[in-house]
Amino acid sequence: MTQRIVIVGAGTGGSVLANRLADRLAPDIDAGDVEVTLVNESEMHVYKPIWLYVAFGKRDPEDGVRPVVDLVDPRVSLRFSRVEAIDAEEKRLALNGGDTLAYDYLVLATGARIVPDEVPGLQEAGHDFYSEEGAIALRDALADFTEGHLVLSVVGTPHMCPAAPLEFVFMADDWLRERGIRDQVDITYTYPIQRVHGKPTIAEWAAPRMDARDIRAETFFNVETVDAEAGVLKSLEGEELAYDLLVTIPPHDGVPMIREAGLGDDGWVAVDRTTLEATHADDVFALGDAADVPAPKAGSAAHYQASVVADRLTSLVHGQVPTATYDGKVVCFLEAGMDEATFVSFDYTHEPQLRPESRPVHWAKLAYNESYWLTARGLL
Repeated sequence: MTQRIVIVGAGTGGSVLANRLADRLAPDIDAGDVEVTLVNESEMHVYKPIWLYVAFGKRDPEDGVRPVVDLVDPRVSLRFSRVEAIDAEEKRLALNGGDTLAYDYLVLATGARIVPDEVPGLQEAGHDFYSEEGAIALRDALADFTEGHLVLSVVGTPHMCPAAPLEFVFMADDWLRERGIRDQVDITYTYPIQRVHGKPTIAEWAAPRMDARDIRAETFFNVETVDAEAGVLKSLEGEELAYDLLVTIPPHDGVPMIREAGLGDDGWVAVDRTTLEATHADDVFALGDAADVPAPKAGSAAHYQASVVADRLTSLVHGQVPTATYDGKVVCFLEAGMDEATFVSFDYTHEPQLRPESRPVHWAKLAYNESYWLTARGLL
């Protein structure tokens, strides 16, 4: 009997996983013993980190888009459809249009979505670089912004790419200096806990650099409402912060069907943090932003998790005991301005270690942005 592996979501994690499985299970797929199906609502794969550069006019949105069919091994069956519901008992997915899709093993790589409407006034007032539309609108707003108060507010956590808020204010500082108007713009950064980043070592790295660049930090600032007409953020702590241009990291959420299927109460799939197996369903895995693990919602985490899930699934379909585990490994570049960056690596047991920022590391990040498509194809 053919064993059916279904992956939902063709982002970084889903694409890497599909290609890893196509490689590891090639003889089984060719023999008809295994089927790997990748389901995605869109026919396009989006590399979201490009949007930060779009906001500063350094990249175009289309630079971060490729057809899924060009990135995935032909041994993988592609279904472009929206998954409406998961029946984990019957091992069946309901697709839009009334179709269904059965599975023996299911991997959820459904990512995260932004939900700015959860905070009153945020949708109307704030710009963001967590969507293509948001990045384009922010690019246009920044181009017209020559004086006043620029506020970057981290409204919701967890969120995609935890380093991005810091990157934005450091890049904005340099960008405004290059335009000769930094002395006409005040920059404030808000964060919901009592330091400027969730990881203490990253906060310790960033805070003095913010002070040196005259970037004001407001910590333990949890946005409750936004008054778009008055240009004021109001916090749960009773503080108010006026702005002329507001950039936010909106609240994030998983997809509704995860809650509806009983796989996770908070929108993320509850999984074992090392095996990535769902705790509320058999033969279900989750990875990347969809998985509720104590690791950042970052592309590199999804990449490493995809390799672990590929190894575990390969063992399972071959009747072997899976042994591969995810140790929480994450690596990422962090822009320290427009032409310097640092590099961070950590896992479940080791705190982030930051390299000194430099131009070569910045160039390395730009080079990775270009070579990302090899990662999506499972070649890196």
